[in-house]
Amino acid sequence: MGQQILAVFLVLGLLGGALWLLRRRGLAYYRGPATRKSARHLESIARLPLTPQHSVHLVRVSDHAVLLALSPAGCTLVERVEWNAATETVVAAEACARTAS
Repeated sequence: MGQQILAVFLVLGLLGGALWLLRRRGLAYYRGPATRKSARHLESIARLPLTPQHSVHLVRVSDHAVLLALSPAGCTLVERVEWNAATETVVAAEACARTAS
């Protein structure tokens, strides 16, 4: 039993030493825990139901906004545009205008 524990510590020590060596040479790095908002590359912005089986979805994919039409027959790409802060502001303003009326 003592040999097994010693073997485990030896392997962990070798792994730690290899990681230290790789980090020192710049071959491995730790970015830290990602924040939830910046780590999200796919986000549903809006959904507009047209019929019970048909809808239009606005989805943000990394740095693009994608407008998708969904039906029982499948999914169709309607439009794809660059996503930036101005686009986000316009979408938020339109959402507020819809809820106010």
